[in-house]
Amino acid sequence: MSSAGLLNVRAVLAHGQCSLLAVTLIRPPVAKVFVGQVPEAVVKAIPYLYTLCAHAQRAAAQAACAAALGEQRRPVDDAALWVEMLHENFWRLLLDWPKALGLEPAQDAFVAWRAARMGEGCLLATQKLWRETLSELAEKCLEKLVDRDSLAPHLAPSLDADSWLAYWQGSSEHALAIRPPLSVKVAYRARLAEVAVAIAALAEGTPYPIAVAGSNGWGVGQSATARGVLTHAVHIVDGKVARYRVWAPTDLHFADDSALSALLAGRQFSSKNAAAQALDQAILALDPCLPYSVELNDA
Repeated sequence: MSSAGLLNVRAVLAHGQCSLLAVTLIRPPVAKVFVGQVPEAVVKAIPYLYTLCAHAQRAAAQAACAAALGEQRRPVDDAALWVEMLHENFWRLLLDWPKALGLEPAQDAFVAWRAARMGEGCLLATQKLWRETLSELAEKCLEKLVDRDSLAPHLAPSLDADSWLAYWQGSSEHALAIRPPLSVKVAYRARLAEVAVAIAALAEGTPYPIAVAGSNGWGVGQSATARGVLTHAVHIVDGKVARYRVWAPTDLHFADDSALSALLAGRQFSSKNAAAQALDQAILALDPCLPYSVELNDA
């Protein structure tokens, strides 16, 4: 198992329909190492322990700790956060989605953009990648993507630190549910739309979406990421961390089988191979941030 954990999906094909038997998400208890630490040490350690979307992880952690201590959150590097979001989206759209759909990944273009993304030419390189590579490749992917379509856009989850704070403090019984996309195709289109928003934000210097709530030792910080809303929560007692929790989008998408089942519901498959491809694409649409395994058997 990797340091991020492991996702296992078990499904069965019966009468042309793919039904889930189990979705099991295993996460190592990384946040336990923060207990007893001073908040500053936790914020410094976060990017090294949560290396995926490290900028967003640090921003959410710092916001949560600042709220708990009654302090103003520190300014963030908005451009670095937008570029980080773009990196994760480009990885999926240029490499993983074409491969999943039997197309040639745009690896050379992605590698060239990665080399340019930290320099002064980042914006121009990003706009060029969108204009000359991703736009055309996305059209090909959408043509190959066999799935029910919907004209309704996917409503991306919004930051809501106050509601998460209520849950963290125990005054609300349930964590906020996440709304799954209406279809795999809708999820793909939403990712393209997010890239367009991020490129425009990078060009205009738009502040990156971060939310914060808390006081008196309780704090919640949230940050947008390519996969959804990232939430950090902390309880500080006598200057040290008493409890710490991280909810990544993956933790909500795969808390049970409901989101994945919704993407497969009502679809008919002519073969086990077609069902396996659809299952892989549905998982990719929800985009787990950790390795996963899939087991599909005939009934």
